[in-house]
Amino acid sequence: MAEVSDLKAAAALLSWDQQTYMPSGGAAARAEQIATLEKLAHGRFVSEEVDSWLEDAASETRALSYDSDDASLVRLTRRDYDKARSIPPSLVEELARRTSLGMEVWVKARGRSDFGLFRSTLQTLVDLQRELADCLGYRERRYDALLDQYEPGMRSAELDRLFADLKGGLVPLVQDISQKLESVQDEVLRQSFPIEKQTTFGLEMAQEMGFDFTGGRQDQSVHPFCTSFSNRDVRITTRFDERFLPSALFGTLHETGHALYEQGVSPALERTPLSSGTSLGIHESQSRLWENLVGRSRGFWKFAYPRLQRTFPRQLAGCSPEAFYRAINRVEPSLIRVEADEVTYNLHIMLRYELEAQLVEDSLPVADLPEAWNGKMRDYLGITPPNDALGVLQDVHWSHGLFGYFPTYSLGNLISVQLYDRARREVPSIPEDIERGEFSPLLSWLRESVHRHGRKFMPAELVHRVTGEELRAEPFVSYLKAKYGEIYS
Repeated sequence: MAEVSDLKAAAALLSWDQQTYMPSGGAAARAEQIATLEKLAHGRFVSEEVDSWLEDAASETRALSYDSDDASLVRLTRRDYDKARSIPPSLVEELARRTSLGMEVWVKARGRSDFGLFRSTLQTLVDLQRELADCLGYRERRYDALLDQYEPGMRSAELDRLFADLKGGLVPLVQDISQKLESVQDEVLRQSFPIEKQTTFGLEMAQEMGFDFTGGRQDQSVHPFCTSFSNRDVRITTRFDERFLPSALFGTLHETGHALYEQGVSPALERTPLSSGTSLGIHESQSRLWENLVGRSRGFWKFAYPRLQRTFPRQLAGCSPEAFYRAINRVEPSLIRVEADEVTYNLHIMLRYELEAQLVEDSLPVADLPEAWNGKMRDYLGITPPNDALGVLQDVHWSHGLFGYFPTYSLGNLISVQLYDRARREVPSIPEDIERGEFSPLLSWLRESVHRHGRKFMPAELVHRVTGEELRAEPFVSYLKAKYGEIYS
């Protein structure tokens, strides 16, 4: 498993380079390189010999406690193995090749705001995802097989129930706030903020939160992301907008949350299938917790705002900490998901989930996707994208073949509040610690409760283990009502 882990890390490094520094002309060769590594990793993993080893290891660890490293390693590796054995090596290779090439096509199409350039590529990726789902198998919906890749154990029926509860709380809140949108303004955020200074401040905040830059770095990419090759080499990216401060700032805080998770996994799990986060939903709970529950809190800016004013004295002259806090939490239906406020963000996720489920279930032709996208944007957010770059082409995920991924963003939002509520009950000083710029009490609690375990537990297990509750929408809705009820009176 260490050798398989090394091969996957090498493939991930090639992918990181492709999104940060590789010249565009290298795309075809890079696709073949990544495909070769993924095929080799898959082939070594699904061998009959590994099956035999897992059988023996299961016997040897049967008497161990459920949460021991060895018992967890055997249990989770067996689950991964059985799923991997169902996928033909040729499909693994083709998926790796097509997703690597797909990203390059998406970058060009997004740059030209032309979905037509990406349509045939997306059709190929959708066809491959359907084939993958059929190989993995499912009980009710084909989409469930893909969702399980990113949120193990989750099914679309449960997701639909959670989203219905979430929508029931969000829609009245959005309607109430819509009557008072002009009471909060954010013009102070829409000035010229030199990118070099944005970079310096963002990295400073990431380091204050606990990101260890001797084992990580930040670079630029078209779409922000975090990737890990080991818990001592975790890399994040962001993208900058000189005319809108929150874009890179909160992108950095978001990806820092992911990085803190990866750096906090127990070193004992290194180079095993347990050495990364439990799921994309749990991972997203960490990024959204640090970006929003911490980074958009009034307490955080009591600590950070004087530093930000020293960084941008001209731009922020005359803007009080309270005015800044309200500006970064302004609610307004927007085109871009990654820049959406906390209240409307999940509406972006719901529309993407519905669209990609229709694509996978073959009830929406790829050619009709831009029109369907614009229609749902009108239905959910009351706005229509003026072009494809700000609409259907804004996210990189589908070009990477990440179907079943989008719902984990909303799951992460729900989980983040349940975790943060539990952390504050167990460590009541956390809000005051944040006001003083002391983030280690919160980080230490997360390290002990979540990070160190890696993938030892299924997502639902981990949530219940840490919070004592099942995953629910109500705590998140209550958090939004309290915060934004106060901001919008």
